[in-house]
Amino acid sequence: MAGFFDHVADHHAQRWLSGVMDQLGDAGLAAAAAVPALLAAVDQHAAGVRDILLLGVEGAAVAAGAVLLAGYAKGLLDQAGTDPARLRAAVGDGWHRADWLTLRVLAVCALSRDDRWHRTPAPLFEA
Repeated sequence: MAGFFDHVADHHAQRWLSGVMDQLGDAGLAAAAAVPALLAAVDQHAAGVRDILLLGVEGAAVAAGAVLLAGYAKGLLDQAGTDPARLRAAVGDGWHRADWLTLRVLAVCALSRDDRWHRTPAPLFEA
């Protein structure tokens, strides 16, 4: 039965991440592809997120990657009292001025595009 609940959690997490991509990630990652400094910042944040999730979360090795990513991003957004649409509105066209939270959520979006995060258990990356 645990397999069923794991599948449901993974499906829900992937749907939530898809919504974040629609609201923030698609535009932000497109901007990052055009602005090398923004891309570098997103990449650095992605490395930090990956390290936190894979090295700092107990049980990460047996959790679905999408669940880890969605849980991390949702926790950040909840703590800040905001959502991806508000982050997107605050940035406007000034992606080069994106704040720490926006960059962190963009990093989660970038990681969610990586097929290795869609496997269960979570991927192990070379350091």
